Amino acid sequence: MNAVGLAIALSIAAVIGLLFGLAPGLDIEIARPFRDIVRHGNEFGLRIDPTIMTLRNSGMWVVTALVAPAVLAFALKLVRPRRNLLLPGRAVLFLVVTLLLAPGLLVNGVLKEHWGRPRPIDVSVLGGSDPFVAWWDPRGPCTSNCSFVSGDVSAAFWTLAPAALAPPPWRALAYAGALVFGAGMSLMRMAAGAHFLTDVVFAGIFTFLVIWIVHGLVYRWRATRISDAAVERAIERMALSAHDFVLGLFRRRQRRPGG
Repeated sequence: MNAVGLAIALSIAAVIGLLFGLAPGLDIEIARPFRDIVRHGNEFGLRIDPTIMTLRNSGMWVVTALVAPAVLAFALKLVRPRRNLLLPGRAVLFLVVTLLLAPGLLVNGVLKEHWGRPRPIDVSVLGGSDPFVAWWDPRGPCTSNCSFVSGDVSAAFWTLAPAALAPPPWRALAYAGALVFGAGMSLMRMAAGAHFLTDVVFAGIFTFLVIWIVHGLVYRWRATRISDAAVERAIERMALSAHDFVLGLFRRRQRRPGG
């Protein structure tokens, strides 16, 4: 999570954005070979391939497994505020916040619900009924769960967050694994006719940018970085306040006549 990674991500975004903005039909040409794969009379036949479906589902379980320790540590701290967190406080904060902000809020909450780009399988030039819309145009006919950008790919590239917390000797390998995982999920979603190339590229870029910013806020930038102990104290105060609130409600109910 350094300036080199940011420069690479922004360069990829600039090149792909400009190239596919000037020649949007490239998205169609890249998607067309996947359309021509037919299974049981279905174009984009790999979308019903059992192996592809299993790999996609398994990929989401990988993401769940990687964030589960942080979620569990946070939940146990809420239940038992006086107990120490099972993980370093900043790691819990970093992993949970990046997952909520990138795949959660930005991708599935904002872009996929308000950027009306139809999926490849739905556009007329690839056998559907909707007009093709370039990546930069939010005015497509899709009304919900649209093509730009990919939620599955964003979740897969989110694994860059736990990779950033790997021990230094293993960090480069962890980053490589996260990138391969994200690229593999991208290929599967494109093969299924669910997303164009620009959908998956920008899913990865946006997710990386969120992770890069949050990592800077929590770990790198002197003005904002915090300690593990500070995070743990903040969660403890929040949990104790919630406990006091619930206990207060219970006591007031007990004091009511006939309660």
